[in-house]
Amino acid sequence: MKIYRVGGAVRDKLLGRAVKDIDYVVVGATVGEMLRLGYRAVGKDFPVFLHPKTNEEYALARTERKTAPGYHGFAFNTDPSVTLEDDLGRRDLTINAMAEDEDGKLIDPHHGAADVRDRVLRHVSPAFAEDPVRVLRVARFLARFAPLGFRVADETRELMRDMVAAGEVEHLVPERVWAELRKALGEPTPSAFLDCLRACGALRVVLPEIDALYGVPQRAEYHPEIDTGVHTQMVIDMAARLAPGDDLIGFCALTHDLGKALTPVEELPRHIMHEERGVAPLRAVAERLRVPNEHADLAILSCRLHLLAHRALELRPQTVLELFEKLDAFRKPQRLVQFLTVCEADKRGRLGCAESDYPQGEFLRAAFVATMDVKAAPFVEKGLQGPAIAEAQRKARVQAITDIMPPRGEADA
Repeated sequence: MKIYRVGGAVRDKLLGRAVKDIDYVVVGATVGEMLRLGYRAVGKDFPVFLHPKTNEEYALARTERKTAPGYHGFAFNTDPSVTLEDDLGRRDLTINAMAEDEDGKLIDPHHGAADVRDRVLRHVSPAFAEDPVRVLRVARFLARFAPLGFRVADETRELMRDMVAAGEVEHLVPERVWAELRKALGEPTPSAFLDCLRACGALRVVLPEIDALYGVPQRAEYHPEIDTGVHTQMVIDMAARLAPGDDLIGFCALTHDLGKALTPVEELPRHIMHEERGVAPLRAVAERLRVPNEHADLAILSCRLHLLAHRALELRPQTVLELFEKLDAFRKPQRLVQFLTVCEADKRGRLGCAESDYPQGEFLRAAFVATMDVKAAPFVEKGLQGPAIAEAQRKARVQAITDIMPPRGEADA
């Protein structure tokens, strides 16, 4: 029985990045031996164990054989005769197919260290094509490592195109698509995820609502980048900058303009009512991928209401209060913070606007604080009851917003 550190921990050490999660491969052991040593079995598809003291993951070395289309169509072999090289050979990318022994010696049969040095994402073997999730994983790793200069090897990109053409990507289960999308939206450059999937044709399969945005023009005075797909990429990258690692903000940023793909051609490059048109495709994405309710709810609100935020400086005080109420901000104040982060990402995710201020956000935050200071107690003390209290409180909140309204600004899109 021999134990090796594998995968991301080895890769990140070579990159000089902080090593967070450490995975181990165990060679020459059986399930029974692991259990007798106190390890706790947790794997469903193949034997994975938690260390009795550290809770780190230890997996038996394994090989796999394709038996059916899709992610679950595999048979696994974890016989003690499986070698470390056998196990590394089934992995996705060369940079993830390295190991270290207990003395820190690097085992690198697929030249992953060279690809780390050269900043290349390259598949280990033709077996890559057997697992459609790997298309998403490559895109997700590019979202993480693009700022370091990584690119996808030409032969790997071509193999990914072949997988899409063969229909493999169509067998992806919703949970896996969402899991990889969610991780990608938490990476530093989520636009690279979309770029990578679009380049191999997978985006139109897994996220057709996003793919439909590319080539849709917008008014240049508001969107110098013009292309709605390009704008969406800029917005999700800005969201990653404003809220690092926050996939909730990322998902809202990704889906806020879905309605622009549905604008009638004769209306282009204007997008009248795109905020309402976007709700149906957004619901379709959320339902198909089984997106958590928290993500779906805030995304729909961001889609419907982001133009109100952009026009906050010219709204009537009553409308500002209605915006807070639609967000349910008085019960969920964090939701306003999240919503305004999405709106700021939308405003700054445009060509030449990355360093722009967002005074609308500052005003709405101040207005919300002012309304929160209006309590019901004084109206109760005056003898008001029931609906009369709520009505008086609303009027006082409208006045509180009126008192801090800045000079009227110009409209934004």
